[in-house]
Amino acid sequence: MLAAGSLRLALTPLLNHFTQLTGIEVAAQYGPAGLLRERIEAGEPCALFASANREHPQHLLTAGKATETHTFTWNQLVLTTLKSGEWLDLLADPTLRIGTSTPGCDPSGDYTWALFDKLELLQPGLGQQLRQRAIPLVGGRDTLSIPPGELASAWILHQGFADVFIGYAHYGKALARHTDIRCVAIAPEHNIQCEYQLAVLENSAEVMALVEFILSPDGQRFLTSAGFLPLTSQS
Repeated sequence: MLAAGSLRLALTPLLNHFTQLTGIEVAAQYGPAGLLRERIEAGEPCALFASANREHPQHLLTAGKATETHTFTWNQLVLTTLKSGEWLDLLADPTLRIGTSTPGCDPSGDYTWALFDKLELLQPGLGQQLRQRAIPLVGGRDTLSIPPGELASAWILHQGFADVFIGYAHYGKALARHTDIRCVAIAPEHNIQCEYQLAVLENSAEVMALVEFILSPDGQRFLTSAGFLPLTSQS
């Protein structure tokens, strides 16, 4: 199984529980979903791909590499920072360095650029300014290597690589242990709805059992416990 890195905190206990229930062992590798899709397209064996967007699974489906896709959870964006201030003021402050993930390689970066597009409509010039100021620090081919066990946004802020980091909102739960870090919510009407999809590349009984478990109430509880939005939240 190949899975977006943002799923690690949720999928690790989910897959362990699935193995305890079924006896089916699951080997998972995590990374930026765009780069994982490239590996699949290059011929790397993969039975199930858990992407942080729908674009990559749909591309594999159209190309005939995936047999079916399933939306399995949702997410949003959030600002993490050591600074004080409201979300729009923080983004509009030209003195603050804005850290992001890498567009094209990592859906988090793509969602962030979509946020910039929305903010351009809200405040002409702001979105363009943010695109110019944004520093893709993670999720790319040659970006920062985050030490094992560290949360990317916390490590980036503490190391001084950025003043504000735009990333996934579900990390707010894990970031709570860092009392110096603020998770600043983006107004719902301007936030981005991040859709996560599974791409089934092997229709074995074991793979389909895992898909069924991820979509089941039991599997969904692992995702919501890790801070993801319920599958039903966008229906």
